[in-house]
Amino acid sequence: MARTRKVTVSTDAHGHTAGWAPTDAEPPARPEPDPTAAAFFDVDNTMMQGASIYWFARGLAARKYFTTGDLARFAWQQLRFRLLATEHAGDMTHAREAALAFVEGWRVDDVERLTEEIFDELMAPRIWAGTRKLAQRHLDDGMRVWLVSAAPVEIGRVIAARLGLTGAVGTVAEIVDGVYTGRLVGDLMHGPAKAEAITQLAAVEGLHLSRCVAYSDSVNDLPMLSAVGRAVAVNPDGVLLRTARERGWEVRDFRTGRRAARIAVPSTAAVGLLAGAVSAGVALHRRRRLR
Repeated sequence: MARTRKVTVSTDAHGHTAGWAPTDAEPPARPEPDPTAAAFFDVDNTMMQGASIYWFARGLAARKYFTTGDLARFAWQQLRFRLLATEHAGDMTHAREAALAFVEGWRVDDVERLTEEIFDELMAPRIWAGTRKLAQRHLDDGMRVWLVSAAPVEIGRVIAARLGLTGAVGTVAEIVDGVYTGRLVGDLMHGPAKAEAITQLAAVEGLHLSRCVAYSDSVNDLPMLSAVGRAVAVNPDGVLLRTARERGWEVRDFRTGRRAARIAVPSTAAVGLLAGAVSAGVALHRRRRLR
């Protein structure tokens, strides 16, 4: 697994004292930081409304890398494929290979630059304020906070940096001479792979998973949620909600009414759906440019 990139967390002097007059009372003491504890946050529908790869695709479409019509058409084709395909090895291989095919031939620095721009334009307004506060609370308590996402690690890294988090774990694309080959390194950061990733990260960083906490919206992340000492279901899908109630896990839901039903799409389905759409759309755009 690729090492996560650390980002510097800066604080200002007025964070907890602004608006308060001096008194004789001692401020409440913060708990001593636990160097063996960390928090792990899923991204899609947990930290952000919808799928990060979707908003990345929207940003690329806005920059004319492909048309919105291409996006819609190929998204439908991918959805049909996912609904009709059986779970045999060949289908799963197809899904894995489609996940990062859209970056084939792109320079890493170009993708990172575009991700930064698209985050500021489309992703930042869709960060759940409630989830952001949960992450900040852990930072304030001296804990490290990682994002763990099936999206490309470069997207997770930008989101982590923008939010002042420790780093990100995500799906890794093969890079040769600063250019993406379109192939994966390892597997999609999905399901059991997330649990394996945080277990490896814990070994490298000296963490005790029993003292860590994980947050997710999807039952697909049950392995990760079960690997830590405390699990929290955030904006959970129906199956995860039932599981959380059965296991006595905390539930946080920042959605309301019809809005909740509309955006509570399984994140892995969204990643597969949009990754395939982006792959096809960018390939079509490249063919058009070559004509």
